[in-house]
Amino acid sequence: MFTGKGGVGKTTCSAAAALHYASAGKTLVISTDATPSLSHIFEISDKQKPAGLPPNLTIKEIGEQEIRQMWDARFGREVYEVFSAFVDIEYKEFVEFMTSILPGLGEEFMVDHIRELCLSGDYANIVWDTAPLGQTLSLLETPALLAEHLRLAPRIYSRLKLGKQSKAPVLEILKRWQKLSTADMDFLRRDVDFTMVTIPEALAVAQLEGTFRELRRFGISVKQIIINNVVKIEDSPFLQTKARQQRPYLKQIHEKYHDLKITELPLFPQEIKGLEKLKELGKILFP
Repeated sequence: MFTGKGGVGKTTCSAAAALHYASAGKTLVISTDATPSLSHIFEISDKQKPAGLPPNLTIKEIGEQEIRQMWDARFGREVYEVFSAFVDIEYKEFVEFMTSILPGLGEEFMVDHIRELCLSGDYANIVWDTAPLGQTLSLLETPALLAEHLRLAPRIYSRLKLGKQSKAPVLEILKRWQKLSTADMDFLRRDVDFTMVTIPEALAVAQLEGTFRELRRFGISVKQIIINNVVKIEDSPFLQTKARQQRPYLKQIHEKYHDLKITELPLFPQEIKGLEKLKELGKILFP
């Protein structure tokens, strides 16, 4: 799992890692970013794989439509049947409302989808390109939110003008959802290797500490830090200045997180996309 704030290179690292793993076994690279760019980085147009892409590499991008389908498959119809008894709303509107307003719901179903893919055994490796960090962290609050909702639910739902048969399904659905949420958290703690992608700049480095603190609060540990866009060749006044600005941040990361694997990726003169550039990046990520 590659995670970090927006714009630090998570998707590029994910693509390069997936290409590396695909040389050894059937691999899936999956993006759960609301604005996915895997296809762009692999230079795939009209969903056609470019020549040279390993046949055992599958690329998948999950958007809002897929999230709604997951909600629909798990709970949508059951919940709608209950709520439509006292709210006049079309099913399509109801699903859009539920998937947009409930905190962490989209991320919850994405994690559960990836967990099921792991359990299926269809892939030797799954590489996960996540949404920007704030959305990923909101998912971690979901079990606590559901637990609090269940604590209050019997008192609230008992006041709704529903029949006894309708009230029971709502509570049962919530309990099933809580069970699913707990399983997803166990999956994140036990089976997912977290790689934090960052850049050697003030804001990105400052955010690292808070992010690590939040992850530890939920029992999640990071395996690796990738520092992207590091100036390695100082052959111009601009690059010399840039490198000088980066040094204290690089030192800070190496000193503070010395117990983790830390990989520095150089600042490339051109955009990293296409198979050759991704393979070049993969050689640095997996020396």
